[in-house]
Amino acid sequence: MSGRLDGRAAIVTGAAGGIGGGAARRFADEGALLALSDIDGPAVEAVAQEIRDKGGRAIAVQCDIAVPEQIEAVVDATIREYGTVDILANIAQGGLDEHHLLEDATPAEGLTAYRTGPLQSMIFMQKCLPYMKERRYGRVINTASGAAVSPRPGFATNTFLPVGQSDAFNLTEQGRAAAAQIEAHSPLRRFGTPYDDVAPLLVFLASEEAGYINGQAIGADGGITFIA
Repeated sequence: MSGRLDGRAAIVTGAAGGIGGGAARRFADEGALLALSDIDGPAVEAVAQEIRDKGGRAIAVQCDIAVPEQIEAVVDATIREYGTVDILANIAQGGLDEHHLLEDATPAEGLTAYRTGPLQSMIFMQKCLPYMKERRYGRVINTASGAAVSPRPGFATNTFLPVGQSDAFNLTEQGRAAAAQIEAHSPLRRFGTPYDDVAPLLVFLASEEAGYINGQAIGADGGITFIA
């Protein structure tokens, strides 16, 4: 191996097996200092021990990613062991044993998928960010479903990707700056209006003419995504 990760402290979630386990082993081979987490404590400890047996450094921390306090415990253990965190690989995702068609899914299952997907990734990033900023080095890798860009049966709906004027941009200084940047970088040199520029696409998607359009992510953004 090339040692591309020599001395870098890395958290890998979902590391007891599958993609997370493969990432943990590969990171170790490339010289990373590993903090491995998984809801299956004995299994993730076995991966850590395998890495240590090969001469690498790894600790294992059992973690239910639906519990923010346990996420914090993973980051705290990483800091105690290595002094910082340079890499965060959010591989874990809960609720994978509860796949249902839309008409059969429950709100509780939807909340589980959210808590153990986007929300836990956000919390992990929040906990790691101060150390990455302090060292002026950080790599964050989040995991999402390939169905977002290549739909499969059971996962196919149309998605609308708008960039248009909204009162929400005027609520904060950050929002106003973002709006100015969008307008400056637009190939059309203007910000699309909700009624004239964005809503017609929604009308089309809602109409009979769109009956053959399925599983598509369609933007209404004046081309800014294309040239970004």
